Amino acid sequence: MFASISWIVSFIDIYLLFLHPFSKAKTGICKNVEIPHQSYNMKTIYTISELQNILLSARAAGKKVGLVPTMGALHSGHTSLVERCVRKNDICVVSDFVNPTQFNDPNDLINYPRTPEADEKLLDDAGCDYVFMPSAEEMYPEPDTRVFNFGPLETVMEGSFRPGHFNGVAQIVSKLFYAVLPDTAYFGEKDFQQLAIIREMTKQLHLPIEIIPCPIIREADGLAMSSRNRRLTQEQREKAPKIAQYLVKSLNFAAEKTIQETLEYVKESLSSDSTFKLDYFEIVDGYTLQPVHDWKDSTYIVGCIAVYCGPIRLIDNIVYKSYAD
Repeated sequence: MFASISWIVSFIDIYLLFLHPFSKAKTGICKNVEIPHQSYNMKTIYTISELQNILLSARAAGKKVGLVPTMGALHSGHTSLVERCVRKNDICVVSDFVNPTQFNDPNDLINYPRTPEADEKLLDDAGCDYVFMPSAEEMYPEPDTRVFNFGPLETVMEGSFRPGHFNGVAQIVSKLFYAVLPDTAYFGEKDFQQLAIIREMTKQLHLPIEIIPCPIIREADGLAMSSRNRRLTQEQREKAPKIAQYLVKSLNFAAEKTIQETLEYVKESLSSDSTFKLDYFEIVDGYTLQPVHDWKDSTYIVGCIAVYCGPIRLIDNIVYKSYAD
């Protein structure tokens, strides 16, 4: 009898598979069918020495290592980076560490969400091999006094509103690069300026690491996924997608308008709602991050924005022109 029941269940599963050919295996064949959490034997590591010993053996076996640096409070945007890393490498390492040196606002550091247990489950499901969760003392046994110079890349946009931020980013990412020595490292394009800074840092330090940019992952309503989104109130969360909506609308607007008119369009749209407080909206050369004044000034033009939705600061960007156009 049990064999008959098993055969019937298998038949139903196959039938549902043909009805839902694009369903994800890890969430079950049908949306109404849940399967237990599957363990992929991911290991959590807390010290640099243990991590390096493990990776030394992996490299000796000729394995390729990928790294996804994060500050935890993971979401589907992070998952997309991890899954790409898993596909392209033999070993996937994810760092989960809230780095104190990149916060110029102490309250922002205190309030930054921390969800280590949920992070571990998400990473395990995504196929991560090792999650590195060091303490602040492990990463900074003594103060890091290094000062990086990224020239014009760090003086605009985030750099002008968050002094010292990118120096802190470079401190922790370089420490992670030295600890892991990955072949590839994965970063989301939502942090567009940070991506440029990390590329430049890698170049300055002569590190043989390929930096892989990954597309912005958005909620169904267009809001760019961010760990900070969970701090939004219900009312703020309902309004936050307007940021992306105005950016998308500006694409059509820009087709017949100047850069200055496009800047004013987005700024005026946001100023019409008291929920928002704009830090900046800049249209820049995608390579140098310097402002452009005419659509002909570059083959790669990006609009970058930082805006407060209530007390929560959100960033986003949109590509107006790329070399592929």
